[in-house]
Amino acid sequence: MRDFIKYTAASAVGAFLSLVTLMILLGFGAVGLLTFVIATASRDTEPQIEDKSLLVFDLSVDITNSIPPGGPEVVIEEALYGDLGQAVSLKTVLEAIDQAANDDRIVGLLLQGNTFEGLSTLREVREGLVKFKATGKPIIAYEMGWAERDYYLISVADTIILNPSGILELNGFSAETQFLAGALQKYGVGVQVLRAGRYKSAVEPFTRTESSPEEREQTQALLSDLWQDFLTTAAQERDLTPQRLQQIADAGGLLMADEALQAGLVDEVAYFDEVLSDLGELTESEADTFEDFPQVDLVDYGLRAEFASDNSSDNTIAVVYAEGEIVGGESAPGLVGSDTLTRLLRELRQDDDVKAIVLRINSPGGGAAASELITREVELASETKPLMVSMGDFAASGGYMMAAPGDTIFATPTTITGSIGVFGLLLNLKEIANENGITWDVVKTAQFADIGTIARPQSPQELALQQDIVDTLYNRFLGIVSESRDMTTAEVDQVAQGRVWSGVDAAEVGLVDEIGGLSDAIAAAARAADLEEWQVEEYPQPRTLEEQIFESLFGQIISRLPGAQDPLTQEIYAFRDRLRTLGLLDDPNGLYTRIPFTTTIK
Repeated sequence: MRDFIKYTAASAVGAFLSLVTLMILLGFGAVGLLTFVIATASRDTEPQIEDKSLLVFDLSVDITNSIPPGGPEVVIEEALYGDLGQAVSLKTVLEAIDQAANDDRIVGLLLQGNTFEGLSTLREVREGLVKFKATGKPIIAYEMGWAERDYYLISVADTIILNPSGILELNGFSAETQFLAGALQKYGVGVQVLRAGRYKSAVEPFTRTESSPEEREQTQALLSDLWQDFLTTAAQERDLTPQRLQQIADAGGLLMADEALQAGLVDEVAYFDEVLSDLGELTESEADTFEDFPQVDLVDYGLRAEFASDNSSDNTIAVVYAEGEIVGGESAPGLVGSDTLTRLLRELRQDDDVKAIVLRINSPGGGAAASELITREVELASETKPLMVSMGDFAASGGYMMAAPGDTIFATPTTITGSIGVFGLLLNLKEIANENGITWDVVKTAQFADIGTIARPQSPQELALQQDIVDTLYNRFLGIVSESRDMTTAEVDQVAQGRVWSGVDAAEVGLVDEIGGLSDAIAAAARAADLEEWQVEEYPQPRTLEEQIFESLFGQIISRLPGAQDPLTQEIYAFRDRLRTLGLLDDPNGLYTRIPFTTTIK
C-alpha cells in the first residue's frame, strides 16, 4: 500500500509538472512560442567570430563547480523573470581561455565587471589568464571600481584602467559571524551541544554570543593565509611588493582613481570612450560604440569550444561534481545527495569506457552518515581505477572525508579544507512552549525511549550516551583519513580536532598532496591511466526541464524581489540562511561533519 501511494504521488507530480510546462508555453501565445523556439535555437548556434576580435570576459558571470543549466529551461526562466545573468562552469572558462590563446582570430582579452567568486576559483581562472598573457596577446581590465576579489584576478592584466570616479578597495579580508544564541534564549529555545574536536565551532552561532578563543585562532590563521596569498599574487604582476600592498591596506585601503594611479595599482585613469580608442587600435576597427567592435563573449566562446571539441576517443575521464551541503537522499541545487552521488560513482567505476575519475569537491560538509556513504563509494572507485580529487573553494569536514580515499588530492593555496570533526545540535522547546500553555506527557517502556524529544532538555545520562556516539564517529573519521593518507591515527588527530586549514597549510600537514586546480587533476588522471587521447565527460547532468520549471516557479521568487541586495536585507537573508542550515540537518543520528559558519570572507 505504501509503494502504491508513493508511485501514485510521483505520477501525479510528473503530470502536474507537465501541465505547468504546457500552461507556460500556451501562456506565451503564438508570438511567445515562436520567440521561444527562435531563442532556443539561437542557444545552439555557434557564435560567429570575426578576424581580430576581442574576447570579452564579464567577471560578474556565475562560475560554477558543476554543469550550469542551459537550453530551453533558461529561456523559460528569462521569460518569467527577465535576464538572470549567465552561468558557466569553471572547466568551460579555463578551456575557453586556453583555446583563445591559440586562436589567431582573437587579438586580446578585456576584463570587465565585478566578481563574487571564491578565491580558489579565481586563482584557477587567474592561472589560465597568465598562460593567455604569455602568448603575447594583451589583457586589458576596465571598470568603475574594484574590490580585493576583483583585483586578485585583474592584477594579471597588461593594462588596468579605472574610471576617474572609480574607487579601488584594498583594505583587507574579514570574516563576520552572526550569532543566534541570544535570540534563541530570548524566545525560550534551548540548545545543547555534542562535539568532538575543540576547533569544531559550527555549533557556536547557536550557543555563544561571540567566537571562542579556538574559533578566533583558526579563523585568524585562515584569513592570514588567504590575505598573504592575495598580497603575493597581486603584487607579482604589478611591480609592487606585498609589504607595499599591506601599507596601502593599513592606511585605509580605499583609493580614488588618481590615488590608485599614483600608488601603481592601476596604469591609467580614463573614461570608457577613451578606452574604446585603444581597443580600436588593437582590433583595427573604427567602430563608434563598444557593441560594434569585433568581439566574442567568453561564455559564448566557451560553448563554441565545447561544440568544436573532439569527443571521438573511446577513453573517458569522468569529472564528477560534488557542490553544496552533503545530505541524505537525492541531490538538488546546492545539495550533494548521498543516494545520487553513490549511485553515480558506482556506475562510473563499473563502466569500462571510463578510464579515470576526477572528483571535484566544493562542499562545506554536512550529514555524518551521508558523508561516510559517499566516502565508501569513493574508496571502492579508487580501488578500481585512478581517482583524483580536485578541491574548490571548500572541501571541508564531510567534504574532506569523501576526498581522503582519492589517489591524489589537489587543492589551491586558498582552498578551505580540513575541519575533521563531528558535532550534534540538540534543540528543545520546553521554555517557549510552557510559557504559551503547551505541555507534554510521556509514557515509555525504557529509560531512554524518548531521547529524541524536543519537549525538554537532555539529561546528563542522555548527553553522555550521545557524546559516546559522537566520539565513536570522530574516531571513525580519524580512521578513514589515517588509512587513506598513510598517517597514524595520532598524526591525524593532531591536525584534526575540527581545525580548518588553508590549502597551503593542509599540504604542509599532509592532508593535501598537490597544489593545483581542476586542469591539473584531469592531467594527473590521464597520466595515471596511461592515456594519450581521451575525452572529458562531466557528471551529474543538469536537472530536467520540468524540475527546473518547478523550482523557478516556486523556489526562487523571494531572491528576485526588489531591494534584495541592500545591507539590511542581506543581514536578514543571512539570518534566514542560518535557520535554513538547521533545516538541512537531516542526518538520521543528528550528527554532522560540517565546516564552521565563519567561512564567508569579505
